[in-house]
Amino acid sequence: MSKLNAYRKTSVTTASKEQVLVMLYEGAINHLKRASEACQKNDLATKGTAVGKAHDIINELSNTLNFEVGGDIAVNLENLYMFMIEQIIQGNIKNDHTKFDQVKKLMENLLEGWKGAIAQNSAQKGS
Repeated sequence: MSKLNAYRKTSVTTASKEQVLVMLYEGAINHLKRASEACQKNDLATKGTAVGKAHDIINELSNTLNFEVGGDIAVNLENLYMFMIEQIIQGNIKNDHTKFDQVKKLMENLLEGWKGAIAQNSAQKGS
C-alpha cells in the first residue's frame, strides 16, 4: 500500500461523522469536475470512471439518510440526490458536460450548507 493510500485510509477511519460527510461531498465534487473535463475532451474512459465514482458517492449519501431524525429534510435530500443521479446518468448517456456541472454546483451548495451547520453545532457544543 502506498504512503498516500495509507494516509487516506487513516484519515477516513479516524474522522468524525461530520468530517466523513465533508470528505464525501468533496470527493463527489472532484469526480464531477473530472467527468465534465473528460466529457469536453471526449475522454470516455476517464469520464466513465469519474461518473461511476460520483454516482457511488451520491448513492451512499442517499443510503445513509436517517429519516427518523431528519424528517422532511431527509426526504428532500433523498429527492435531490435522486435528481442528481438522474442528471449524472443523462450527462453520461448524452455526453453533456453541463449536467455534471449542474450537479457539481448543487453539491458545492450543499457542502457549504453542511459546513455551516457543522460549525454552528461545534460552536454550540463549545458554549
